[in-house]
Amino acid sequence: MRRDHGPVVPVELPGDIPAWLVIGYRELHQVTSDPDLFPRDRGLWNQWEKIPPDWPLLPMVGQVMPSIHFTASAADHRRHAVMVGAALESVDPFDLRRHCEQLADRLIDSFCSRGSAELVGDYAAPLPVLVLARLIGFPDAEGRQLAQVLNELADGGPGALKAYETFIEHMTRLVADKRLVPGQDVASRMLADPMHFTDEEVMLDLKDTTAAGFLPTADWIGNSIRLMLTDDRFAAALGGGRHSVGQAMNEVLWEDTPTQILVGRWAARDTRLGGQHVGAGDLLLLGLAAANDDPEIQQALGGAGGVGGGYGGVPAQSGNSAHFAFSYGDFRCPFPAQEIAEIIARTGLEVLLDRLPDLDLSVPAATLVRRPSAFLRGMTALPVTFTPVRAAGGHP
Repeated sequence: MRRDHGPVVPVELPGDIPAWLVIGYRELHQVTSDPDLFPRDRGLWNQWEKIPPDWPLLPMVGQVMPSIHFTASAADHRRHAVMVGAALESVDPFDLRRHCEQLADRLIDSFCSRGSAELVGDYAAPLPVLVLARLIGFPDAEGRQLAQVLNELADGGPGALKAYETFIEHMTRLVADKRLVPGQDVASRMLADPMHFTDEEVMLDLKDTTAAGFLPTADWIGNSIRLMLTDDRFAAALGGGRHSVGQAMNEVLWEDTPTQILVGRWAARDTRLGGQHVGAGDLLLLGLAAANDDPEIQQALGGAGGVGGGYGGVPAQSGNSAHFAFSYGDFRCPFPAQEIAEIIARTGLEVLLDRLPDLDLSVPAATLVRRPSAFLRGMTALPVTFTPVRAAGGHP
């Protein structure tokens, strides 16, 4: 695509819907830095008359009511971001790590005695949603139901719209319950915000925050496990090398980022971008993974001791956070949410490697299969073997 079209590529979405995929690092920085020219205002879209009510990507485009991820202006976004950020900042990182360790041990207890597991379904996918369910106020029993719903929603298949409706039902019920009986959780703190958001606004913000935090974190764990099991540079981490865990996690954000493409931005007026004429109302897809892999930025990193020039054979970008894994600009993933995702992912990896230090893939690495999604990049399965150990037990 770069060779034939440059940094901004004309693409088609299901139903022959045209869009622009931004794959240049500089161009993506330009789009995400200019919310006036490229707002996240779905009302600007010049293709609405062609979009059927059952269009599978409709949940990704957003809802009519504003929320932290779907607002018509940067000012609206900031209003929601302040409320969500305050609620997430109130999460104590020590309590969060304790929850992660408890739930990680519980999941590992369910398979550790048999000497084999499928680490996506048994561990990487359920762990983040179980932790997030606790944080926002769901009982543990609903965590796995949410994981199943969000998996189907993210893949954008024929069941995506039904999954979206089910997800909304879960969140609506949670907000109603917390309105009646508040607790020490994120949902209750959002409802108590002094700016007095409506229940529907809180529900939509909870929905977007949970969806944005679940699968990318699950895939961050899964992709990091895959890297550490298939790359000799990280072999020491399997014996408890915590430093290598952090290196692997950051390299994944550069080279194998869980969120590949974000939908999207809409051009407020006719403009030029990356040598292309972008019309008013055109949809732009943010190619986060492609921008990370832009030869210009890779060369710049290499010039500073980058690719292949790091220490111990680890590429220098493994210690560089200038990636687009969390997007950029006013609509990027809020810092408290990034911190929560990192604690969940890192704790999950550390507990897993501490308890099962001799993990090994049970199939050839070349046969591993990625999820069928252009938007999120993760493994469908990670079958492993290890020396059986006793369950730790005693976890709430």
